[in-house]
Amino acid sequence: MSETLRDIGGKALAIVILLVAGWILLKIVIGVVTAIAWIVVAVLAVIAVIWALNRLL
Repeated sequence: MSETLRDIGGKALAIVILLVAGWILLKIVIGVVTAIAWIVVAVLAVIAVIWALNRLL
């Protein structure tokens, strides 16, 4: 009986650790994707300004 409870407890702990690690990794991935998106937006904004200045001048 105590071995069964110990096994269940160990599996429950493993599931909790996997969920926490997955949540942290998801947050990291979302942060990386957001950072890349902001870099792309900034580069496009600079290109747009250069293009507009070339058309005006």
